[in-house]
Amino acid sequence: MGVSPGRAVGPVVHLGSTVEEPARGRALAEGARVAEVARLRAAATRVAGELETRAAAARGEARSILMATALMARDPALLDPAVAAIADRGTAAPRAVWDAAAEVAQTLEALGGRIAERTADVRDVRDRIVAVLTGQVLGGVPERADPFVLVARDLAPADTATLDPATVVALVTEEGGPTSHTAIIARSLGIPAVVAATGALGIPEGTVVLVDGATGEVRRDPDAATVAAVAAEAAAARPARLAAPGATRDGHPVALLANIGDARGATAAAEAGAEGVGLFRSEFLFLDRTDAPGRAEQVEAYRAVFAAFPERKVVVRTLDAGADKPLPFLTADAEENPALGVRGLRTARRRPEVLDEQLAAIAEAAAAETAQVQVMAPMVATLEEAREVVARCRAVGLESAGIMIETPAAAIRADDLLAAVDFVSIGTNDLTQYTMAADRMIGELADLNDPWQPAVLQLIADVGAASQRTGTPVGVCGEAAADPLLAVVFVGLGVGSLSMTPRALSAVGEVLASVSRADCVRIAAAALAASTAADARAATASALGAISLG
Repeated sequence: MGVSPGRAVGPVVHLGSTVEEPARGRALAEGARVAEVARLRAAATRVAGELETRAAAARGEARSILMATALMARDPALLDPAVAAIADRGTAAPRAVWDAAAEVAQTLEALGGRIAERTADVRDVRDRIVAVLTGQVLGGVPERADPFVLVARDLAPADTATLDPATVVALVTEEGGPTSHTAIIARSLGIPAVVAATGALGIPEGTVVLVDGATGEVRRDPDAATVAAVAAEAAAARPARLAAPGATRDGHPVALLANIGDARGATAAAEAGAEGVGLFRSEFLFLDRTDAPGRAEQVEAYRAVFAAFPERKVVVRTLDAGADKPLPFLTADAEENPALGVRGLRTARRRPEVLDEQLAAIAEAAAAETAQVQVMAPMVATLEEAREVVARCRAVGLESAGIMIETPAAAIRADDLLAAVDFVSIGTNDLTQYTMAADRMIGELADLNDPWQPAVLQLIADVGAASQRTGTPVGVCGEAAADPLLAVVFVGLGVGSLSMTPRALSAVGEVLASVSRADCVRIAAAALAASTAADARAATASALGAISLG
């Protein structure tokens, strides 16, 4: 499954091996157990500190992911059972933390969905603590001067966040999904990546492979012509910065915006030429703590983002907790199906004051800066919820209030919902998984979890038509917006703005500039008429190819 587009060729290098599983051994004498507990806590503190140091040097979503992993190294859910095993049974610290991590991982796997992917984070923290306790050296990402393709079972956040695109030209993992940490960071770094590649670990080290992060292809020993073609593609790579405001060839404007997670990400997006921010994932401010941040802290964080885009649009998504982003002060310890549970706007049912405080902080920060701040709520399914969002925003002086279209219910009733709000943004990731009833973290369902699916395109078309009837602007902020082919289709379906990883801005802008508004409408109609996802994609590619040849 391709999760980060681009093609690269290089020799395979395997990720360094993890630590060895500690033996159980004999029980410690009671007099030695207090010291062993202290040794465990010191090792965990050291690991957390090292991860926090890496986080400070990282930027954007990589920083947020590393901070969340550092928090896990201090998590009582991991440490308390290990401490109890030492104190009560005399288990040595390495074995105690190994067993405790297994219990945490089993719990996460049982929850399923995106949250199950955090088992990789648990095992990474476990390995780091055991390595400190036993004096082992973690393998990690090899340091090499020449470019290579990194192959692994999976990558921990601490490894992925510090990859150097100059040497790691592509990633291939046997596990993972399209929204795993590996995928998210690979896209932000512009590294082609393929996940869920069964058998990848069987490729001998040193074997030259072609990796296509768009199609998911991993081909051994590509011929000379293919290698030359990939090299030519790299030499002719598009500039990282968006050269001009987004528009079709005949001047129809399409705002090209960025998805970000913090102030560093906002700065990087501005440097890449983004016309604004279409998705500010505000939840990253909440993830590494046991209670919500205070208003002053929130105001400071929001102002730093708004300051990067003076006089330009910044769309803030309110706290999107739940599912793969559980928060101890908002979400239950366990839900049978968290993706369909209390997440997004629904968390305000439990603690409405958290949402109200966040909105007040956003309003205060917006008043202090010149950015054109808009606010949208995730996981909205009913007209009542849409009206609630608007009312809460108006109560604190926020003038532009919108919602995300992520549920089929919201898309089907788009006319009613769009008439009640100031704007909407389509989250293609969740809209696809809910429409197709296909968990987006399960690699073998990737063919269903595809935004080209006719049912998904039809729902987006319905929202676009509702936008025309109501006059309510509609954008797309899901990962699909970064696909130049889909961007053309979205514009043809009535979408007025596209928000994506900053690295995709120039590629999308270049394709849009090559077609007219009428071309987009015609190509979108051809995609809608297709019977399968593959046919829709092929029809779009063929139409664009004909235009470029003409």
